Amino acid sequence: MSLPQDATAPDLLFALLPDGGIAPDGPDTLAPLAAALHAQYPKALTLNLHPPLRDAEGRCRWWPESEPSPEGVSAALPHLLERLRMEAKKLDLPWQRVALAGVGDGALLALEAVQAESQLVGRVLAFAGGYLARPEHAPQDVCVHLLHGLADQRFPYRHVVDAAQALVDLGADVTADLLPHIDHSLHPALIEKAMEQLRTFIPARLWREAVIAARENERPGA
Repeated sequence: MSLPQDATAPDLLFALLPDGGIAPDGPDTLAPLAAALHAQYPKALTLNLHPPLRDAEGRCRWWPESEPSPEGVSAALPHLLERLRMEAKKLDLPWQRVALAGVGDGALLALEAVQAESQLVGRVLAFAGGYLARPEHAPQDVCVHLLHGLADQRFPYRHVVDAAQALVDLGADVTADLLPHIDHSLHPALIEKAMEQLRTFIPARLWREAVIAARENERPGA
């Protein structure tokens, strides 16, 4: 867990989900993302959530098999949902102030989590990963940011493009940034693009609230 840079209570929580296959005693692969988030949001707290399973080589896995399956994802979701709810309650943060950021398998799990559970988090940053299947409904009041390399061989970018189009058609808040010459990784260029989207993308929910507020102000006697 990385605490805010000052002593005040955090105003945002970013839960970070690493890719599968990471050695538990290896370097923190999410450190560059956490550093970027803290630089942009000094009062945010970042929390690394590690995969609970271990394969035959002792590497961390979100699901028993090497490739994700509906059964594996369904089994991984309850623990993640419970942990997110618990951490948000502990910090007294509403779900809109909580975000999920995942890489690879962690990105897939983050995306599927907001498909399965409403009012879980306000934003998802999905690096080098995508959905288990083409989304059939839009997560309500969730901004989905897909960040991918065009040279990703493990998770081909065409699946990300297809999912993004499906979400647009369903009326979701979604951005899709596909950068050239980047393979399956948490590349610095993808992190930089993610920070830009966090700064500039305005959720539809805020637009709706602004319109309602403007209408209230225009009422006679307001």
